[in-house]
Amino acid sequence: MTTRPSQTADEATNKPVPAKRQRRSIILTDRLCEKRVTQRDKIYDRKCPGLFVSITPRGVATFSVKYTDKAAGRQRIGWLGVYNPETFTVDHARSEVWRLKGKGGDAVAATFRQQKAATAKRGKTVDEIIEERIAWIQVPVKKPDGEMRPRLESWECTASHLRRLVSPRLGKKLASDVTKNDIASLSNDIVAGRHGGKPSVSNARHMRRAASALFNWAAEAGREYVTASPCVNLPKLDAEHARTRVLSADEIRIFWHGLDREDLPWDRKTRLALKFELVTMLRSGELLPAHRDELLALDGDAPCIRVPAKRVKKRRVIEQPLSDLAVEIIREAMATEGQQFVFESPLYPGQPMHRTSMATALRGTQHENNKDKSKKPGLCELLGLKKFTPHDLRRTAATLAGNLGYSDAAIAKCLDHAVTKDDGERINRVTGIYNQSKRMQQKRAVLEGIAAALRRIVGEPAEKAVEQPKVLVAA
Repeated sequence: MTTRPSQTADEATNKPVPAKRQRRSIILTDRLCEKRVTQRDKIYDRKCPGLFVSITPRGVATFSVKYTDKAAGRQRIGWLGVYNPETFTVDHARSEVWRLKGKGGDAVAATFRQQKAATAKRGKTVDEIIEERIAWIQVPVKKPDGEMRPRLESWECTASHLRRLVSPRLGKKLASDVTKNDIASLSNDIVAGRHGGKPSVSNARHMRRAASALFNWAAEAGREYVTASPCVNLPKLDAEHARTRVLSADEIRIFWHGLDREDLPWDRKTRLALKFELVTMLRSGELLPAHRDELLALDGDAPCIRVPAKRVKKRRVIEQPLSDLAVEIIREAMATEGQQFVFESPLYPGQPMHRTSMATALRGTQHENNKDKSKKPGLCELLGLKKFTPHDLRRTAATLAGNLGYSDAAIAKCLDHAVTKDDGERINRVTGIYNQSKRMQQKRAVLEGIAAALRRIVGEPAEKAVEQPKVLVAA
């Protein structure tokens, strides 16, 4: 029996095998690039070997060139551009191909490899460069004090601004496609309250600052995800008004004695920390993580606290004298033997309080926990005081010192501000750099004067301070 050779698929279905489509090669013209087609058509140029145009049914004609990549041992296709009768015609495409070929075969391949890498970079979305930027600013680097800390120590705030304010609106867009109009529109919506919650000029400013740093970083050599930052020539934001809240003597009295009440739903150490800020003029982030080892000579004649540079706004060590009133607060806060942090967290033993603890206690919380949706009122509401923040306590102490007649230079030192004038005379910036004096005697005089003034103010409790609050919440 004769064995018949196996049939091909086309023989089995009785369909003729189509002839291989020949490559069309004619002299390209602009008119040919503008013709209408029902399916994608590819036409090679007879005058310029390798050049071809691909025309889609939608009428888009794209120029490309086929070349040999000797390093890869294969042919590749390089993209040249989209046909435009005014800016990129057949003649433009031919000139570009001849220019590339004039550099040599290897140069053509290298040029398109670079183009591909650049295109890949420009193809990153805003969300992708945001996450890459956040990872970069978190990298520990050596600081002037010798410690290894994140490249940008306030990286958490920057990450929050990028993820909360920039990402929801621009995250899916290609970074290279973001325009200054996109940034301006986002800024206007934040100011108007159409993005990110309540109307806020401050949030718009934070967004602009974070976005500007992001795109400047993305445009740096070696990244080049964008060619230039879109955060330029933006409309100016309205000026933010400086806070001027200062507690009066009656408010100080109510506040001070109110913090000693036993029926308040806030931890005692949180309340002591609030007193400590008023007495020492330190910032919340400087005093809340205070460690036992940072307290110097508490039993001596010149007690002080040494705040390390990593917790200070200007990254310089603060040596703040402690008045007798401040020492009393420390001793009460450190009643537990073996306690390492002065203001230990009530929720996490062995750890300091969170930097927002005092602000939350003054403001109150919307939800005390996930199950109970009741509001936990703040100390301002419970004590019947107009709202204020922990930072306002620094301003109140500085105002007390000013009223006592202390110089602005001495008060500025207590606040860890740069001293620009002393006794009315302007201080040269260079002098301030050379003069590293801590002015401990001046600072101690100011802080002891504030402590004495506070003792006089709170000597007798006001009637309002002992009244029961209108809103009572069980502890």
